[in-house]
Amino acid sequence: MRNILIANSKGGSGKTTIATNLAGYFASIGGRVLLSDLDRQLSSTNWVQRRPAELPIIHTSNPRSKPSSIDPDWIITDSPAGFREEKLSDAVKQADCVIVPIQPSAFDIGATTDFLDLLAEEKAIRKNKTFVALVGMRVNSRTNAAATLAEFMEQTGFPILTYLRNAQVYATAAELGASLFDMRPSLVAQDIEQWAPLLDWVSETTANER
Repeated sequence: MRNILIANSKGGSGKTTIATNLAGYFASIGGRVLLSDLDRQLSSTNWVQRRPAELPIIHTSNPRSKPSSIDPDWIITDSPAGFREEKLSDAVKQADCVIVPIQPSAFDIGATTDFLDLLAEEKAIRKNKTFVALVGMRVNSRTNAAATLAEFMEQTGFPILTYLRNAQVYATAAELGASLFDMRPSLVAQDIEQWAPLLDWVSETTANER
């Protein structure tokens, strides 16, 4: 079993987008996937409930539901905003890797700075038992904001996996209960290409499951 934590203390950073599309990818290649939804809004849970029956099955759990009985290959945790201190520490210890999505705004960068400082203090991360990497979200590469985000991410010392563009296809997939990996390839070719480094990193860092 491999455990991926999607986390950032800033709300609206893109955690659910990463979590649901990762779940969709691993389900699409035959994995038994449990999408753990810790956010009070239950956005990931609602996404699974909208998911068409003909798509690969994704199981879900949240604090209001009964514990899942499946033996998953992958647990993907969509964490809430304001995820801090003890709860964050517990989640990091259980995770094989942590993905931190960041949007190109001063508010997001400011909030993420403090969050990354907290992560850097975690013993599991310092001992390389849990790995951390960053993903730029809703990025228009031609803007000054994108350049500022890239500069900030490079200064953190954490790996930068990829930059995902601000595309309508993400909203469409969310409304349908689908992931990019469930959609017609011709519609999402550019986006799938942007996801490739992220998927490669997750597969490599979780190869030796604990």
